Amino acid sequence: MAKVQPPQVLTANRLQTGDVLYWTAGQWTQAFGQAEVFPDPEAAQTALQAAERFVADRVVVTPYLFPVRVAADGAQPLEERERIRAAGPTVRRDLGKQTACHV
Repeated sequence: MAKVQPPQVLTANRLQTGDVLYWTAGQWTQAFGQAEVFPDPEAAQTALQAAERFVADRVVVTPYLFPVRVAADGAQPLEERERIRAAGPTVRRDLGKQTACHV
């Protein structure tokens, strides 16, 4: 029996600032809630290949896919690392993305 792969989101870091970015419609956004969710592994791989253009142009570094769960209120990262990256640094909850993000 074939293993069912969960939907995925594409992420990377902005080269100049280190900001966490998410792929959406061929571009990057800092908002996890705007990230494009790829239910199909082939579409996810196609997006990952397209992201390599941004690596070559030195816009982002280390793009990769990670699994998410899709619920009525949107996608949620399955891995703790990605929940932390979506919420921002854990050292200051009064600054940055953590003031507005509840991942």
